[in-house]
Amino acid sequence: MSHVKAGGTAKNVHNNAGQRLGVKRFGGQKVKAGEVLVRQTGSTKIAGPGTYMSRNFTIHAKKDGVVTFVKTKKCHFSGKSLPRVRVEVR
Repeated sequence: MSHVKAGGTAKNVHNNAGQRLGVKRFGGQKVKAGEVLVRQTGSTKIAGPGTYMSRNFTIHAKKDGVVTFVKTKKCHFSGKSLPRVRVEVR
């Protein structure tokens, strides 16, 4: 027989800090090489010319220039095309 009373469940333990995701540099803004343009979970926006995507799907500027966002269709694995936003630096 156990000598320890049953412990209750803790309900208020999920107090993590937010990840600060989202667009960091908007269309028309000047950027320098290496700046973070978009922080995201998964590839909701795709990297276009003048940008590159790091391991955690963050889009960075590859060169100095001006940020633009272009709506495009991305062909999916199954052949279905999905709307995406392409981030470019010109």
